[in-house]
Amino acid sequence: MSQCVVLRTLTHMESTSFTVRAARWSARHPWWAIAAWVLFIAGAVYVGGAAGTRSATSADQGVGESGRAAAMVREAGLQPPATESVLVTPKSGPIAPAVEYAGSLEARLRTVSGVASVGDPVVAPDRSTVLVPVTLAGDPATAADRVGPYLDAVTAAQTARPDLVVQRVGDASGQHDVNAQIGKDFSRAENLAVPITLAILVIAFGAIVAAGVPLVLALTSVAGAVGLSALVSHVIPDSGTTTNLILLMGMAVGVDYSMFYVRREREERERGRTPLAAVEIAAATAGRAATVSGLAVVMSMAGLYAVGDVTFASLASGSILVVLVAVTGCITVLPALLRVLGRAVDWPRLPWRRSGPSRVWAAMLKPALRRPAATLAVAVIGMLALAAPALSLTLKSTGIDSLPKSIPAVQAYDRLATAFPVRADALTVVVRAPSEQGTAVTDALATLGDPSGIRVSADGRTRVLDVPARDGSAAEVRDVRAQVSSAVKTIPGATYAVGGGPAANVDDAAHQGQRLPWVIGVVFALTFGVMLLAFRSVVLAAMSIVINGLSAAAAFGVLVLVFQHHWAERWLGFTSTGGVVSWIPLFLFVVLFGLSMDYHVFVLSRIREAAARGLSTRAAVAEGITASAPVVTSAAAVMVAVFATFASLALLEFKELGIGLAVAVLLDAVVVRILILPSAIALLGRRVWWPGRVEAVVAHDERQAVTAGAA
Repeated sequence: MSQCVVLRTLTHMESTSFTVRAARWSARHPWWAIAAWVLFIAGAVYVGGAAGTRSATSADQGVGESGRAAAMVREAGLQPPATESVLVTPKSGPIAPAVEYAGSLEARLRTVSGVASVGDPVVAPDRSTVLVPVTLAGDPATAADRVGPYLDAVTAAQTARPDLVVQRVGDASGQHDVNAQIGKDFSRAENLAVPITLAILVIAFGAIVAAGVPLVLALTSVAGAVGLSALVSHVIPDSGTTTNLILLMGMAVGVDYSMFYVRREREERERGRTPLAAVEIAAATAGRAATVSGLAVVMSMAGLYAVGDVTFASLASGSILVVLVAVTGCITVLPALLRVLGRAVDWPRLPWRRSGPSRVWAAMLKPALRRPAATLAVAVIGMLALAAPALSLTLKSTGIDSLPKSIPAVQAYDRLATAFPVRADALTVVVRAPSEQGTAVTDALATLGDPSGIRVSADGRTRVLDVPARDGSAAEVRDVRAQVSSAVKTIPGATYAVGGGPAANVDDAAHQGQRLPWVIGVVFALTFGVMLLAFRSVVLAAMSIVINGLSAAAAFGVLVLVFQHHWAERWLGFTSTGGVVSWIPLFLFVVLFGLSMDYHVFVLSRIREAAARGLSTRAAVAEGITASAPVVTSAAAVMVAVFATFASLALLEFKELGIGLAVAVLLDAVVVRILILPSAIALLGRRVWWPGRVEAVVAHDERQAVTAGAA
C-alpha cells in the first residue's frame, strides 16, 4: 500500500494530469519526442540568428525628465556627435617626441573609416601628455558598434611607436571595451560552470550518464531560449546582458528541474516499478513540482515588468523564456530520454553512490522537530542579524569608478583625468517653444550658462544648453530644474526638460524607488496565487512569502557587508564604490524570490506526499525533508557553483549579482529548509494545510496506482 499511495495529492495517474499524460506519450514514443525537441531547439536557434537581436538604445532606456530631455534633443536633431580622445604619452623623457607623433597621427586618423574629423593636438598643462580630439561619424547611439576601424588605427599607432604610450578614451571605445570584457568574462564563466556542474552531478548521482542528462537538457534549454530571445528583442529591446542572464538562469533551473525528475525516476525503479510506471510517477510528482516551481519563477520574474524600464523588461523576458523552455523539456523530452536509456542511466555505477534517506540530514532536523519554537526563534534571529546591514544599503549608479582597471578605456580615462582635470558630467537643458519665442528662450538659458554654447534646431523651436555640473548630486539636479522652471515659465508655449548623466542617475533611482512597492506587491500576489493553486493552503502560501522574504533580506545584508565595505576587495578582486549598484537590489529581490521557490515546492511536495499517507505532521516533515535532502543539497550546490563563478567576473555588478544569488541559495537550502521551514510546519501542525485537508488515499486511487505500476 505504501508504494501506491505516493501518487496521492500532488496529482493522480489519471488522464487529467497534464504532466503524466505528456510523460506517458513521450515514454511510449521516445524517438518522436527526442526528434521534436531537437527540431524545436535547432529551429529556435536558426530563427533567432536569422532575425538578429535588436539592442536597446539610449532612447529606449531613458526614464523620467532626463528621458524626456534625451527624446527632445533627438527629435530636434541636436545630439552631439560621438567624440574620442587619443592620448600620446612618452614613457620617459621630454614631451617633444609625443607632440611630433601626435601631429602625424592626426593626419593618419583623418583617413580612417568612421572618423568624421580630427582636431589639433593639445598638450596637457603639466606637459605629460598630448591629446588628439577625434569626432566619429554617424549616430552617436550606435557608435560603439562601428568603432572597430578607429580602434585598429590606434592599436597600430601604438605598435609603431613602442617608446610611447598611445591610448584612446571615449564613450564609444569605452562601451566597446566593456562589451568585449563581458563577452570574455561570460565565456570564462561558462567554461567554469559546465565542468563544475558536471562534477557535482556525478557525485550526486553516482553515475556519469545520469549526471549528463540534466546538463544536456540545461544547455539545450539555454540555446533555445537565446534563439527565442532574439525574436522577443524586436518587441522588447535587448539590454545587452539578457543572453548572459539566460545562461545563468538556464544552468540553474534547467539542471535543478531535470535533477529532481531523474532522481525520482531512479527511486521508483529501485522500488521495483516498471520503467514506464517509474517515469509516470516521476512525472506525477517531480514533474508537477517542476511545473509549479517554474510557474512560480515565471510569475516572480514577471514582476519586473512593473518597473516600466526596458532593461528590467528585457531581463525578465530572457529569464521567463529560459524557465519555460527548461520546464517544457523536463516534462516532454526528459521522459523519452529516461525511457530510451532505461537502466543504462545508472552507468557506470560509481562506488560512492548510495540510496535512501540521509542520516546526516535526519540528525540536523532533530532540533527543528523536537524544539520547533526555540529552533525557529534562533534561526529567524540569525537571519535577521544577517539582514540588518541592509538597513544601511547605499545605491550607486554604474560609472567609470565601478569598472575594472584592466579595461583599456578605464586606464586611459585615469590618465586623461590626471593630465586634463575633468569636471563632472554636464546637465543638458532643453527648451522647446514656438520659433518666434527664440530670443526669449535664449535670454532664459543665458541665466544658466554661456549663451554661445546654445544649440538651435533647424526649425528654430528647440534650444539646448549644456550646463557644467559641480558635483552631479541630486540636490544640484533639483536646483537646476527649479532655475529652468523659473526662467521659462513666463514664455508662452514653452516646455522644458533637464537631462544629462547626473540627471539620468537621479531619475533612475527615483523611478526604481517609486516602482519598488508595485514590484513587491506584484511578486507577493503572484507567488501567493501560485502556491495557493498548487497546495490549496492559504497558510502555506502566506508562510512561503514570509520565509522567502526573510531569505532575500539576509542576502541583501551579506551583499552590503561584502560590497559596500572594503574587507572583501582583495579576495574578490574589486574596488568598493561605497555602495551597491543601483539596479542590483530590485533585480535580486525578484530573482531570489523566484528561485527560492524551487526547493520550497519540491520539499513541500514530498512533505505533503508523506502527510497524505496518514503520517503525523512531524513525521511527514522528517520523511519529506530527509528523502529530498540529498537531491536538494546537490541542486543547491549546482546553483551556488554556477552563481559563484560570477564572482570571478571583472565587472562589479556581475560580482554582486553572483554573490547575492549564491548566498541566498545557500541560506535557503540549509537554514530555511532545515531549520525554519520544518520548525514552522511542526508548530502549525495540520493547520498548515488550511483550508484544505491532507487525507489518506482512498481505495480508488490505490487501484489506479497499482494498475499503473503493473502497466
